[in-house]
Amino acid sequence: MKIGQIDLGVQPLFLAPMEDVTDASFRFICKEFGADVLYTEFVSSDGLTRDAQKTVNKLQIYDYERPIGIQLYGHLPDAMIRAAQIAEEVGPDLIDLNFGCPVHKIAHRGAGAGMLRTPDLMVEMTRSIVQAVKCPVTVKTRLGWDDQSKIIVELAERLQDVGIAALTIHGRTRAQLYKGVADWTLIGEVKNNSRMFIPIVGNGDIDGPESAKIAFDRYGVDGVMIGRASFGRPYIFREIKHYQRTGEVIPELTVIERVDLAKKHFAKSIEVKGPRVGVLEMRRHLNCYFKGLPNFKEKRMALVTENDPMRVLELLDQVGEGWG
Repeated sequence: MKIGQIDLGVQPLFLAPMEDVTDASFRFICKEFGADVLYTEFVSSDGLTRDAQKTVNKLQIYDYERPIGIQLYGHLPDAMIRAAQIAEEVGPDLIDLNFGCPVHKIAHRGAGAGMLRTPDLMVEMTRSIVQAVKCPVTVKTRLGWDDQSKIIVELAERLQDVGIAALTIHGRTRAQLYKGVADWTLIGEVKNNSRMFIPIVGNGDIDGPESAKIAFDRYGVDGVMIGRASFGRPYIFREIKHYQRTGEVIPELTVIERVDLAKKHFAKSIEVKGPRVGVLEMRRHLNCYFKGLPNFKEKRMALVTENDPMRVLELLDQVGEGWG
């Protein structure tokens, strides 16, 4: 699979861009476990054009992350075009347009999945951005706004025709949010449309090696994107790749191995963001690494409320001693 001139090999795995999740420390861990393509957190075009520091900080990328994309969202064409030009200056491998986020405050102002209600505007905005930058432009979107407007087959052709280099499709409508089961049949229909020649990446309910294999074998997608299943389980990329190579399911990480992984992730978070922010923004991950352990509530609460980095490390050691 290629995006522009970027060769991603056969059946690449993508880490989905996720707000408050895919920061630099999490991307570092996922890359080590075999994620082929990474994305930043969502970057607001409005915030970027206003030079808002929190938004600008999200543009920080590292060479070891490549290939990496910066994902932009917004509903104003001029702001999106300018944001794409600003983002391109930091040297990403691609720029991705978020036309799929279902969150109310984004979608109901016309951004993210809200663009599915104005497909003509979406297509023209995309055309303008493709013309305004030199790096490949990709799109991530959904099947449609709701069950009565699943427009993805026609929309995919239109987006391809204005020059996008790849398309990622989440197999739900905006109305579904993240509920129910992702419908991959329309993703497969887009991929198997004889008019389509750009790579199609499938997203939605990829939760392990078996579901990834079905996505590739049954629906023919070029790549799969993994989002929520990576929470507390960034090693899912290694699990899928091992299964692709051997047909074998590798054992789940032991508690001790998860403790070591959490410590490595924690150290990277501190390195990238400093002690205070690094501790705070690691909490969501620590809450996931040990999900399912029996009688763990008290220890979990301690992990996600402690502010002292050294004390957090001590608590992680206690997890290894008590549950390992």
